[in-house]
Amino acid sequence: MLRLELTSQKYNKTRHRRALMEQLNNRSDGSVELKHQNISAVLIEMGIPYIDGYKPRFNYQRSLLPAAVTDYLKSNPQFQRLFAKDSEAKPQIPSVEDFLSAWEAPPTPVDRRTPAQSEPRAIYNPGGINYLEREARNQLLGEAGEQFVINFERARLIRAGRESLADRIEQVSATVGPSAGFDIKSFEDNGSDRFIEAKTTKYGKSTPFFFSPKELQFSRNNTSRYYLYRLFRFGQSPRLFTLNGLVEEQCTLEPSEYMAWPS
Repeated sequence: MLRLELTSQKYNKTRHRRALMEQLNNRSDGSVELKHQNISAVLIEMGIPYIDGYKPRFNYQRSLLPAAVTDYLKSNPQFQRLFAKDSEAKPQIPSVEDFLSAWEAPPTPVDRRTPAQSEPRAIYNPGGINYLEREARNQLLGEAGEQFVINFERARLIRAGRESLADRIEQVSATVGPSAGFDIKSFEDNGSDRFIEAKTTKYGKSTPFFFSPKELQFSRNNTSRYYLYRLFRFGQSPRLFTLNGLVEEQCTLEPSEYMAWPS
């Protein structure tokens, strides 16, 4: 199913699940659904996209499932080539008639603890590459997402009767660069500044995203005026949710790399 999804081919999840149930010993539909969600969690922890629609569930026993997923990926090396191609692909900017209709509520918090441990243990893709991080660094995808957010903000301000403010929206990532600590300068209805960081993925709503120290510090210094816009499913039917305020209060942060020097 993941291969079909990444190659934009249609499939039927229900039919696939029922075919699996015929090969299992009286497993219920719900238990098979849950196992797919567990697999989604393993894939995310490996830095691999998951099947959109199978929201990751991290409450699984780690003694068997990660090893099974690892063995499957080792036996099917074509998946690594597919992940690499998709994470670096130039995005097709989707056409949207009503940008404001793309908004939806943020996802519910995910408990990443497992029954056997208080903190999740790292699982690594046998291919050695975090493709979610690679996609996050796809500059063309990021720029396309920022243009979508600019159009969204223009539509929001025009609907509020503030067309003059809509004309003043600035793509700061282009005019200033990464040193600014945010991507887009927009406005509230009353004319005060709104600082926006746009994070874009072609994958599902629960896909993690990445912050630089500069971006994190900017959110700390501008908490009340800071907004994260998370775009997802960008390659097909783009959706977005927004988070306002300090990133550390809105998201669970995990270190992904360290700077080191001999001591």
